[in-house]
Amino acid sequence: MRLTTATLCLALLATASCTHGSNRQENPSSPPSTDLAERGRALAKRVIIADGHIDVPYRLQEKLGPDGEPTEDVSQRTAQGDFDYPRAVEGGLDVAFMSIYVPAELQQKPGASKALADSLIDMVEKLARKAPEKFAMARSVEESRRNSQEGKISFALGIENGAALEDKLENVAHFHQRGVRYITLTHSKDNLLSDASFNTGKRTWNGLSPYGRQVVAEMNRVGIMVDVSHLSDDAIRQAVEVSQTPVIASHSSCRHFTPGFERNISDELIRAVAAKGGVVMINFGSGFLTQAANAYELEIRKAAQSFAQEHGLTRESPEVAVFMETYMREHLAPFAKVEDVADHIDHVVKLVGIDHVGLGSDFDGVGPTLPIGLKDVSQYPNLFRVLLERGYSEADIEKIASGNVFRVWQRVEVHASGR
Repeated sequence: MRLTTATLCLALLATASCTHGSNRQENPSSPPSTDLAERGRALAKRVIIADGHIDVPYRLQEKLGPDGEPTEDVSQRTAQGDFDYPRAVEGGLDVAFMSIYVPAELQQKPGASKALADSLIDMVEKLARKAPEKFAMARSVEESRRNSQEGKISFALGIENGAALEDKLENVAHFHQRGVRYITLTHSKDNLLSDASFNTGKRTWNGLSPYGRQVVAEMNRVGIMVDVSHLSDDAIRQAVEVSQTPVIASHSSCRHFTPGFERNISDELIRAVAAKGGVVMINFGSGFLTQAANAYELEIRKAAQSFAQEHGLTRESPEVAVFMETYMREHLAPFAKVEDVADHIDHVVKLVGIDHVGLGSDFDGVGPTLPIGLKDVSQYPNLFRVLLERGYSEADIEKIASGNVFRVWQRVEVHASGR
């Protein structure tokens, strides 16, 4: 997910104003601490945390140096962004699904979407090769667990926008061979596969396209999870029906809290995803979590668009950035809180049970719209503390942290293998 105008606005406002893996605590017989914050930290070290959506690759792609290499080294602590190795270790993160994000504007340039996806995968692989004591690629649940036991953070791969497949079905197998283990069928605009939730006009396919249905079947065949984040309601409904394996929503929250925001998932569709055995992975962006933040981001986009039109500018013009900075100083952002993320988890659990919810933060994709208490990958323990306060057991939290998405991932692997 890349929140273009809203992220820029909030970024402008923001500019104004341990051991890991093999060294986990492994003594479950010890009496639990009465300090829930400490229990949350200990639990984050002990269980595997798999985050379904982290936008590090495109964050680095946007800041390449003259030599074509990233100007940030996420194996060290970085001044910017939401992810780096030291903070990931502090937060207990084990498996980061690295988003291979393909902007919708590339869909009109034949070959460009696949080329970018391949180059971003190259980048992630290079990150792992350059710091093999810290990072490792993960193509399976088994590899993810092994990497964690060895004290390494896993990079799993998920393509965000099926436009990367272009119009060639064989590219599904190509990306599986490259290690991709989920594909978000579309992004901010309708593509060759599916209608997008952000398309508020006439829909192209009224759901999935015939080619999109073929792609879902091919993903089932080779062993790639179907991701329904960003899809229109009809497309989600059809993807669940067509897929022979459970689907995931890698970074989507509950529409119950943001009425009218189709990017979040309705109760009906949460039930449909769960009925197929799937998982809804909660997005941490404030605009996904509360109606106040969602309305605020819409207000900013409208104000920026009106200003640009009035002055004959594009939304990327420097004058628009100055306008938005002033606007945001006069209208302060209503950030969500870590408790709001827990509210979304509660909602899914009440609807469909503990087995169908996970974490899909969108770190480095929603930037400074992140909630108070979950500003980067060091802060998963804060969420665990809130869940413990609300009566979740440690076994429940382990399912939320990784167990549920691992179950779907394994189901997809087993289906593809024919076992």
